[in-house]
Amino acid sequence: MLERELTVANRLGLHARATAKLVQVLAPFRCNVTLSAKGREVNAKSIMGVMLLAAGQGTPVTVRVDGEDEATAMDALVSLFERKFDEDS
Repeated sequence: MLERELTVANRLGLHARATAKLVQVLAPFRCNVTLSAKGREVNAKSIMGVMLLAAGQGTPVTVRVDGEDEATAMDALVSLFERKFDEDS
């Protein structure tokens, strides 16, 4: 199991478009991925779950990845966060 804390850096936070992109990036992976923020933990492969976090810009999010392709999934997720979900130029 891998765990890492990331910060939501894009201006609009985890809104619908960013959440859809996050779920799309994780879809091909077989591992389980959870996101925790503000006292809630959700399945990162669920659009509705991630939307429930209501994580705005600057929100720290703990990512937990567990399964056979966990390292690759974590790399993909970290890259997406670092690129600010490809939204901010």
